[in-house]
Amino acid sequence: MPEGHTIHRLARDLDQLFTGSLVRASALQDKFAAGVALLDGGTITSTDAWGKHLFVHVSPSGDREPVWLHVHLGLYGKFQHGRGEPAAPWGALRLRLESEQGWADLRGATACELLDEVARQQVIGRLGADPLRRNSDPEQPWARISRSRTAIGALLMDQAVVAGIGNVYRAEILFRHGIDPHRPGREVSFEQWQELWSDLQVLMRAGVRSGKIITTRPDDRPRGRRTAATVRREDSHYVYRRAGQPCRQCGTPVATQEMVARNLYWCPKDQPS
Repeated sequence: MPEGHTIHRLARDLDQLFTGSLVRASALQDKFAAGVALLDGGTITSTDAWGKHLFVHVSPSGDREPVWLHVHLGLYGKFQHGRGEPAAPWGALRLRLESEQGWADLRGATACELLDEVARQQVIGRLGADPLRRNSDPEQPWARISRSRTAIGALLMDQAVVAGIGNVYRAEILFRHGIDPHRPGREVSFEQWQELWSDLQVLMRAGVRSGKIITTRPDDRPRGRRTAATVRREDSHYVYRRAGQPCRQCGTPVATQEMVARNLYWCPKDQPS
């Protein structure tokens, strides 16, 4: 499932392609036919992201009220986009948007719907603080974490606690701060949480810029592979998908188990219980 940096990057790209432009909307599926009809001929006025949720604000043609296109990609959704003329439509195309600048195709999303502002706020109200949003308050998730017996590795995957973190950032941020993912949230100190939150902001903002999740520090990568542009996938992470391989810092085999229906990775030595 795409993590929060991907959705924020997508919102930025769609903003560049469509904001201020009249759009043509079409589809090959009937699932969103009423939404396509409303969007066609409208003007996109802004884009936004909160965690793994994308919002596109549209003023329809005529006297109809503005709406928000809400998209959650889920496990299988893809929002492909580009400049110039798109290829001929194919497959299970839920929505195609076109403007003079470019195009965007949506397929396989878990959610694709039109919301008014009240409904949008209801979606946002179910989400936790997003490290990528300006003025997000780290004390909001801390209020829940500090009282919880639930493992911190599970809490970080709860979108109602922190919005936008997925399996990769969960594993990597806990490794970078030497925190056992099984530690109850209430046993994480406020100082540790502040450091973890600040590091999340840095890593996820870098992910928006590069389009990749790179969590290893430059000195922990091979020589000549220390910039984001040259880092290979196998050098990008400390523990994620490295089960059984030696920890990059101590050589202990990376451990794995399932936690909240996803594979968890950690170093038993560098993240002691």
